[in-house]
Amino acid sequence: MARKVTDEVIERIKRWEGLRLTAYRDAGGVWTIGYGHTGAPARAGATITLAQAEGLLRQDLAAFEAAVERVITVPLTDNQFGALVSFAFNVGEAAFARSTLAARLNGGDYNSVPEQLARWVHAGGKRLQGLVNRRAAEAGLWASGAFVSSAPVPASLPRPAMLTGEATAATAGLVSAIATAASTPGPLQWLFGVLLAVSYGASAVMWLARRRQEVN
Repeated sequence: MARKVTDEVIERIKRWEGLRLTAYRDAGGVWTIGYGHTGAPARAGATITLAQAEGLLRQDLAAFEAAVERVITVPLTDNQFGALVSFAFNVGEAAFARSTLAARLNGGDYNSVPEQLARWVHAGGKRLQGLVNRRAAEAGLWASGAFVSSAPVPASLPRPAMLTGEATAATAGLVSAIATAASTPGPLQWLFGVLLAVSYGASAVMWLARRRQEVN
């Protein structure tokens, strides 16, 4: 079964492409309509409905979904697949297939993708801020849901939080005991409060020591 981008990715592509129901020339001078659709019915003076724009987008995406599946030979997450479909949709199937990005990725260099995306920000010989923004958004989608590390820091599981409900309860008990002793006059009340405070404090120290052993 042919792989498809998720609905979330489609919504992102819609935002990145923008919607024009009347045909216009893009930055490269190509007649475009709907969500970045080129070819019929995109021509001077042409107009379409929103439903037609949706249909054209899904029709176009099918070709680029197939292109990414055919060109890329390494496993991809849904977000990685979606980012590449968006990129290919924007630059064209031929340019995507022969890109350094595809070659490096097929060699297993996943980390090079954001840098390679950032190179594709020119149209008609000019650097366009809109393309800069789109490549950054595609790079964000590529990394979404994945572990990202600053080399040479290795990936590792997050350390458990030192303060949990158990520790919070012990701390609250200690504070409560001290507050009770301070607000009630008399030596017996003070002695009782001190004993409670020592008890809660000892419990908290023992718990912290146990947690440190678990973490280390």
